[in-house]
Amino acid sequence: MEMRTMDLLELLGERHSQLRRLAEERWAAHSDIEISNSEWLILAKIGEGEPTIANVAKQVGITRQATHKLIKKMVAKELVEVNDAEDNKKVKRVRLSKLGKQCFEENNGLKAELEQELEGVIGAGQVERLKTILSMDWNVEKPGTGE
Repeated sequence: MEMRTMDLLELLGERHSQLRRLAEERWAAHSDIEISNSEWLILAKIGEGEPTIANVAKQVGITRQATHKLIKKMVAKELVEVNDAEDNKKVKRVRLSKLGKQCFEENNGLKAELEQELEGVIGAGQVERLKTILSMDWNVEKPGTGE
């Protein structure tokens, strides 16, 4: 399907897929460490903090069980560390390991390069406008439902 005939949702989805694919290819060319989209999302949600696994699950919008499974894989890859919360041993907190921080920072650099290339094609002003529009509150959720 030609881009000009797509509706807004199709366009957003197509461009997201293209950029995500490019980012994945660049990471794969840069590193031997395989990191899935879901794992990148979790790394981003953890950031410099030390959130609970339950909090991470809420932020990424997947079940706690699926989040635990992903985090277990990430521990095996040495991307994150899991510890008991100081105030409640039943609660688990997760943070980036040294390797996780390094991967996250390197990937951010690769994405910044991709953004610069996009600026070269469509212009820095257009990229800035696009970022502004995408970060606005679109008020598209149904009030009171979180959907």
